[in-house]
Amino acid sequence: MNDRNDKPTDDFIFGIRAVLEAIRFGKDIDKVLIKRGPKGDLIKELQTVINEDNISFQYVPEEKLNRLTRKNHQGVIALMSPITFYGLEDTITAIFEKGEIPFILALDEVSDVRNFGAIVRTAECAGVNAIVIPEKGSARIGSDAIKTSAGALHKMPVCRVPNLKKAMEYLQLSGLVLFGATEKAIDNYYQSDFSGPLCIIMGSEDTGLSNEIIRFCDNLIKIPILGKIQSLNVSVAASVLIYDVVRQRMNQLNE
Repeated sequence: MNDRNDKPTDDFIFGIRAVLEAIRFGKDIDKVLIKRGPKGDLIKELQTVINEDNISFQYVPEEKLNRLTRKNHQGVIALMSPITFYGLEDTITAIFEKGEIPFILALDEVSDVRNFGAIVRTAECAGVNAIVIPEKGSARIGSDAIKTSAGALHKMPVCRVPNLKKAMEYLQLSGLVLFGATEKAIDNYYQSDFSGPLCIIMGSEDTGLSNEIIRFCDNLIKIPILGKIQSLNVSVAASVLIYDVVRQRMNQLNE
C-alpha cells in the first residue's frame, strides 16, 4: 500500500538543519510545522530565524508530521511554495509605471484551495494585475491550488502580506478605491463605478469580510440574491464582480 512517503516531496522539506538552510538561502516557504513539546537549542535557533524572516509557522502534534513523511523529520517540516511571491509596493509601482489602471483583488482569508485556484484562474483571464492575500488564514498554495488554477498561479502576481489592513491602507494611499464585497452592503455592485484604480476585496467562505476590513473599505457592494439560498460561492461571486469591472472598462474604451 502506498503512503505519503512514496510520493514526490518537492512540496516540503524536513529536518531542522535542512529547513534552516532553506530559509537562509531564500527559498519560498509557505509554512513551517514544528512538533509540539520541549524545544532544544537548534529548534530555538530555527524559531529565531523564522521570526526574523516573518515566516508563518504552526505547532502541531507529531502524528501530523508523520502523516507527511515517515523519515526522520526531527520534529520540523517546511511546506514549500511552488510560486514566488511579489512585494505589494513594487507591484503597484510597476503597474503605474506601465501606464495601466490598477485592478487588484484581495482575499480576506479565503481558505479553500479549490475556491482560491478558481478565483486566480478567473482573475488571470480577466486581466487582474495582482492578488493580495494575508499570510495567515489563506489557502495553502501547493500543487492542488496550481492545478485548480489551471496554471494561472504561475502567471498571476500574488502578494502575500503580514497584515491585510495595512496592505489596504497602502493601496488607499496609492490612489486605489477599496470595494468590499459583503451581504451587509446596501448598494448593488452594478451601481458602482469601477473605471478608476481599485481593489475588490472578497471575504472568507464561512464568515465573509472581517469587520475590521469592512470598516476600512471605501465602498461596500453586494450581489443581489433573489432565490432562497442566501449566498454565492466565493469564487462565483468573485467572477461576477471581476467581469463587471471588465465590462465597465471596455465600455469606457469604446466610447
